[in-house]
Amino acid sequence: MKKENEKKEKDNKEQEELLNEETAQAETDEVSAEEELSNRIKDLEEEVRTLKEDELRYRAETENYRKRLMKDKESAVLYANESLIKDLLDPLDNFSRALEAADKAEDFKALKDGISMVESQILGILKTNWGLEAIEALDKPFDPAVMEAYAVQDKEGIDEEMVISVFQPGYKLHGKVIRTAKVMVAKPVKA
Repeated sequence: MKKENEKKEKDNKEQEELLNEETAQAETDEVSAEEELSNRIKDLEEEVRTLKEDELRYRAETENYRKRLMKDKESAVLYANESLIKDLLDPLDNFSRALEAADKAEDFKALKDGISMVESQILGILKTNWGLEAIEALDKPFDPAVMEAYAVQDKEGIDEEMVISVFQPGYKLHGKVIRTAKVMVAKPVKA
């Protein structure tokens, strides 16, 4: 019996040692799993923090870009006609000189020629630099797409409606009518 008791004690000790080893292993595994989860949580928290920072940076960049676009647009609108105004400064100066010359001169033809030259200069600048062209209307067939009849007069000897007088010239900008010519139209007399 003693042998049996010794054997039982030995078996109990072995089982106890085995149980202690398994418990120690389970505790180690549990600590390892907790560390792994803790590390995973830290990694995810870092990723969330990074994503939040990236989102804030993106929003700030977008807002700055929007503000820059608005400022550029305001500037473009404010100075849109700067080149046109610069082009018209020389003719404006020439008008001033013509008015000064009119005070001193008594020659009406010279004054008229000077003003005519300034008009030609302005029209030349507007045509060459800005795409403005006058609508030729006088002695042309009436075209309602580019002309507006302000008066009509019957006339013999014509086959179609013709412009006989221009009250106000019309203009096209790059081919688009920006002001129709105001004209007097001669209408054929029906026999």
